[in-house]
Amino acid sequence: MHPRIGVGCLPQRCCLRSASSPDVPVRTHSPQEGIPLLKSDDRPDEGALGRRGGRTSRAASRRLPSFIGAAEPLRRNIPTYELLDEDDLLRLEEHSDWILDEIGVEIHDGEALDLFRQAGARVAGGQARFEPGLVRSLCATAPPAFQMSGRNSTSDITVGGNSVVFVPAYGPPFVSDLEGGRRYATIGDFENFVKLAQMSPWMHHSGGTICEPVDLPVNKRHLDMVYAHLRYSTKPFMGSVTSIERAEDSLQMARICYGADYLENHCVIQGNININSPLVFDQVMVDSLKAYARANQGCVISPFILGGAMGPVTQPALVAQALAEAMVGIALTQLIRPGSPMVLGVFLTTMNLRTGAPTFGTPEANLATYAIGQLARRLDLPLRAGGHLTSSKVLDAQAAQESGDTMLVGIQAGANFVLQAAGWLEGGLVIGYEKFVFDLDRCGSHSRMLSGLLVDENTLATDAFREVGVGTNFLGASHTLANFETANYQSDLADDTSFEQWSADGCLDSAHRANLRWKEMLAQYHPPPFDQGVDEELRGFMDSKKASDEDRWY
Repeated sequence: MHPRIGVGCLPQRCCLRSASSPDVPVRTHSPQEGIPLLKSDDRPDEGALGRRGGRTSRAASRRLPSFIGAAEPLRRNIPTYELLDEDDLLRLEEHSDWILDEIGVEIHDGEALDLFRQAGARVAGGQARFEPGLVRSLCATAPPAFQMSGRNSTSDITVGGNSVVFVPAYGPPFVSDLEGGRRYATIGDFENFVKLAQMSPWMHHSGGTICEPVDLPVNKRHLDMVYAHLRYSTKPFMGSVTSIERAEDSLQMARICYGADYLENHCVIQGNININSPLVFDQVMVDSLKAYARANQGCVISPFILGGAMGPVTQPALVAQALAEAMVGIALTQLIRPGSPMVLGVFLTTMNLRTGAPTFGTPEANLATYAIGQLARRLDLPLRAGGHLTSSKVLDAQAAQESGDTMLVGIQAGANFVLQAAGWLEGGLVIGYEKFVFDLDRCGSHSRMLSGLLVDENTLATDAFREVGVGTNFLGASHTLANFETANYQSDLADDTSFEQWSADGCLDSAHRANLRWKEMLAQYHPPPFDQGVDEELRGFMDSKKASDEDRWY
């Protein structure tokens, strides 16, 4: 399959369906009780949109914008926050080197140990130790920025530099919504969230395991997840990392869609690689890391550390540990294939030391994020940080506070790749429909902030002052009429009407407004064009893989 096929004047990369090709059937009912899974030609009726009356539903629906799939490239035009001085940064780097030299890392993979031994590490048994500076030098071939290609050029993104990419939640086994409550996720839910991410101008990436579809066998569900990303979205995405076979299947499906030659020189898919902190690289993660690196595809190398559990309780020690773990993972990818595109990912947070529960949006974790941002810039590597993280079970004040703090700090710290940017609830166990679209709206607001303050002739509004003069208002001024649509970010979910209008519209709180929003989005969804021949090849590959093994549910 040629990687670029033109349709009209729109540059397309692959998987384009001709006008005569039939749409792939879309699941319309959830295998479990709960929410309806809407297809593109459905329109929510009054009951689906709300239970407070027709006027409420119609008024809320009218406020919804038209949704698009392509996200505008997001560039950082505001400075990053520099928390630490040079002496503190050097001390953290030296402590990270000390951890790698004296404590070392455990690696459950013979090939990886051999590669590190050849590069100068001291290897004994399954333990590798590194002289100060060695791991840092091995990371030097990883690019400071790279492009990820979508299925059309409007979905291409840049990861690194001054670019910022927002990515959905990753990994929850449960979903929730106002009507269905908290329940196990299904492949129908997975498809819905892919569609919501595709429609949002604030999501630049389709995500990975947006939720875990537990209605499908463990050993086969990755095929349906990758297919959903390829079929229902045009944006770059993440594949499976839970076994070497599943990683290879994900890569092969990307090759079927984009073309094998295209993947040799273009990144279209990533793996999310978590270190088994403290300081252990297990076989599963190393196998998947090697598979993506060999294919010249990306990985997000992410230590996942709760202070007091998988690392010391004090944040500077966690920062040094996370830096050490991430650098070892990136160094290994560069020994596998120099120049393969990587992201230095960190997930550091605190925990309630009385209960053992993870906590989010805390001042200590936020300060650590600022420090990691500075250290990543010194390595000249793209940074994963931030996200709308919360321990709250529902979309409430706690969710807003914790999510808002964590997301803002990640942006200020210089994050290039913001995983968990939409949908996260209950410490990552749940992805919420209402939370997802609420977070999308906040991503839009953050996008506006990142664009910075433009000072030019138009924004100084000289003609407006001349036209209006003194003692009156600017509402009818020519400058206001020319700029009112773009001067300020217009939230799709915030309610700024009068109390009387809000009451007449049904007294809807944020969660209920978000409930209307995601249903309307799914009702407006239309699948992007998809080449019928590619679709048949993908489905044939999936059928063959599924038939080759018995279903396993663990």
